Amino acid sequence: MNKNEKFVITINRELGSGGRTIGKLLAEKLGVSFYDKALIKELEKKFNLDKEEIERLKGSKTQWWREFINAAMYMGQNMNEMWYYQRMTGDEFHLTTTDDMFKVEKEVLEKLAEEESCVIAGRSGFYVFANHPNHLSVLIQAPMEHRIERIMKKQNLSREEAEKVINKIDDMRENYVKRFTGTSRYDTRNYNLVISMEGKTEQEAVDLILQYIG
Repeated sequence: MNKNEKFVITINRELGSGGRTIGKLLAEKLGVSFYDKALIKELEKKFNLDKEEIERLKGSKTQWWREFINAAMYMGQNMNEMWYYQRMTGDEFHLTTTDDMFKVEKEVLEKLAEEESCVIAGRSGFYVFANHPNHLSVLIQAPMEHRIERIMKKQNLSREEAEKVINKIDDMRENYVKRFTGTSRYDTRNYNLVISMEGKTEQEAVDLILQYIG
């Protein structure tokens, strides 16, 4: 990846690994925008996006994408961290993405990267930008104990609750990736760089990525 030209860095990560924080810190270091899946979904709601609306806007409102990016930057500064699950009833968690919504998300992400250099944290970033001419794909992993302790602290959960959340989200993310990309998010062939967070801080992981970029 050449950081002197327009680039996109995608961060795929395990829940509780600190990958979102790493992506955000990396973007700050590089002086570029940071986008994550939760933010994109909020923007889709804000702009009432669906497959047809994307196609219409692409052909008629030339400034819409800039408005979208400006809104993303504003919301990114004001949103609290969001997870990829929504608490439903009891102990159940729910995550639904239709084929059309995946296509909308893909269009949005591709357009964001077309407009500017950026760091994107999301489940399918490695797939969306697989053929991008200046793309770095990173996977952030961590031992289960590291993940449990982080989720316990951030979400004020018991150990049992945190482990249950992690296992549930792992399954949902893996099913999502397999459904829409035909591969596993654990397949290291999908990434340029894989980092284990065992014994590392988020800043140390950012430094590793920056060293890799050169």
